[in-house]
Amino acid sequence: MNVETTISSTTESLLQLVTFKVAEEEYGVDILSVQEIIRHTGITKVPSAPAFVEGILNLRGKVIPIVDMRKRFGLVSKEPDPQTRIVVFALESGVIGCLVDSVSEVLRLPASMVDAAPAVVSGVDSKYIRGVGRLGSERDGRLLILLDSGQMLTVEEMDALHGQDATAQ
Repeated sequence: MNVETTISSTTESLLQLVTFKVAEEEYGVDILSVQEIIRHTGITKVPSAPAFVEGILNLRGKVIPIVDMRKRFGLVSKEPDPQTRIVVFALESGVIGCLVDSVSEVLRLPASMVDAAPAVVSGVDSKYIRGVGRLGSERDGRLLILLDSGQMLTVEEMDALHGQDATAQ
């Protein structure tokens, strides 16, 4: 057996994920889609915005829409606390901020530990879900719902949100 064969058989593709909590569930997104993570700060309400839009935020001179992930997932909203964070995503269709209960960690997950999204997923519309990651041992491990950041908003919703950004500037 040559060295090249040994290296390729022991290396496995790893997913680098930012993990966060919304309600009692833990979610993960590809680290490359995350622009930055900031503390909850002065969000301006926007009249006639969709129910899941918390408002807009001026982030270093750029106005971005803020989506409340609890509302987006059809959960009960809650007042921000010291753990509340805004995860800023740079998507093909624009930049958005997502309000989450807390950010947990950045982790590497072997691709072999990711299963396809189940057909029925409680509490979250399955179009957002890329898969389910298994963390820890089979006996006492936890599950991590992997979100597709590009699917969190439809093209029409992104256009509408960024149209509101333009009127707010």
